[in-house]
This record gives sequence, C-alpha cells and structure tokens, in this order.
Amino acid sequence: MAGVVDKTFFLCLLLLSSSLLASSGPTVLNPKKPCKRIVLYYHDTMFKGDNVANATAAIIANPNGTGLGPFKFGKTVVFDDPLTTDSHFHSPPVARAQGFYFYDMKTTFNAWFAYSLVFNSTEYKGTLNIMGADMMDELTRDLSVVGGTGDFFMTRGIATFKTDEVEGADYFRVQMDIKLYECY
Repeated sequence: MAGVVDKTFFLCLLLLSSSLLASSGPTVLNPKKPCKRIVLYYHDTMFKGDNVANATAAIIANPNGTGLGPFKFGKTVVFDDPLTTDSHFHSPPVARAQGFYFYDMKTTFNAWFAYSLVFNSTEYKGTLNIMGADMMDELTRDLSVVGGTGDFFMTRGIATFKTDEVEGADYFRVQMDIKLYECY
C-alpha cells in the first residue's frame, strides 16, 4: 500500500510541476519599454602618424592605402575609444569601446562593427557586446546588443547610432542610444 501512495504522490507532483512550467510561457518583450536605457557618446580619433598620445583608433588593414574604391572597401580599423555621457571629448569617460570595424560595401559607405563597451565606473561595472552593420548614409542605424557581463549579464537589446560630428577622416563622434530589453 505504501508503494501505491508513493507512486500517486510522485505522479501528482510531476503533473503539478509540468503544468506550472507550461503556464509560464515565453517572455514577451515590449519594444516601447526597455528595462534599461543608456545614452553615451562614442569618440573616435584616428592615428595619423603624429598623434600617438591622442589617437584611439588605428588602421590595421588598408588595401592600396585608401581601400578598394571610393568607399574604403576592405579598410579595417581597431579601436579603444572613450565613451562619455555628453558630447564633450574632454568629459570623463564612463566606459571604453574596444573592438574593430571594417568597410564592407563597394557601392556606399558602410561598416561592420564588433566591440565591447567596458564599464568601470561608480554607476556600472561589466561589459556590453555590440555588433552589426553601420549604414552610414542613414540618419540613425541600429546595431544589436548581443550580451554582456557584470551589471549587464546576458542582456540583449539595440544600440541606435546617430552621427553627431565628423572632422574628415581624423575624428568622429556618434551618439549611442542603448536600449536593453532583456535584463537579469
């Protein structure tokens, strides 16, 4: 008789747990309401031979010295750029963008980015990993936030780029509006 009671108890427990798991369903993300939003300014200063102390980016591959064709196709840049909460280059950085981009279209300016935002401030600790195509002709461009560590553990979302300033090939500043939709 004790064996029948044990089996009945186990069966009831199994049915209860499976019904709870089935009713939890998938998480529904609300694109209008991110769980976290951060606006940062990305400052990129290209190395040009005489600015070692101030340069934050360097060309590591450059076919023919200018890329292949008028849109820099093939040119690859590695960077360690400061991120600030306002558009001023000399504001204290709250994070660094570390990674690379390369120009990947022969018909227009377009770059593909892969980098980490490395936070080490009083407000945030950890990293956000961002990658995707930067269609430079567009007013705003969305890149994917594909993960993170620390305060951003396994997060996902969108980083919207908006070019804020360009000074030839030497310097550019991009506003990044980062919206996270999965926060743990």
